[in-house]
Amino acid sequence: MKKVLGIGAALCLALSAAFAWPANDMRKDDYLEHQIKRGYEIVPPGVKLNLQDKNRALVGLGSYIVNTSGCIDCHSHPSYLPGGDPFQGQREIINASEYLSGGRTFGPEITAPNLTPDHAGKPAGLTRREFIETLRSGHNPKDPAGQILQVMPWPTFGKKTEADLAAMYEYLRAIPSLPDNPHPGP
Repeated sequence: MKKVLGIGAALCLALSAAFAWPANDMRKDDYLEHQIKRGYEIVPPGVKLNLQDKNRALVGLGSYIVNTSGCIDCHSHPSYLPGGDPFQGQREIINASEYLSGGRTFGPEITAPNLTPDHAGKPAGLTRREFIETLRSGHNPKDPAGQILQVMPWPTFGKKTEADLAAMYEYLRAIPSLPDNPHPGP
């Protein structure tokens, strides 16, 4: 029995050493800088960011989170331009003209909302606190009390850190304001 525990303990030590920070000799600060840089690299072509009065690090990190979390799948319709659908084996071309302006429908009663900034510069018309609370609780303050978002994976997004959610908000503040998607559909 001692031998089995010894092997188990050795395996645990080996795994914790393999997955301990810093991974591959990358410092935590370097990892964050890498995410910010990658965030700027993956802003969809045709989406011009407004960085005036924005925290540039948060915008980059927010882009990284938003653009790697499938937000366009629901909040852009169609998500890709004709001939640019990676699910059809094509080179990805994101639909920048309707990027995050909502429009994906889920049955007759649910349409993904427009996340672009409103006339006051607030994504989806929400303050940062309202945005974070919506992603944490599933309740949009614009909806009646007790109504919970049914399709949005808010339980998953709600587990993100306050800094992650603030970064998402800052990125959404930086994208172009667009009218509600004129082409809603499944």
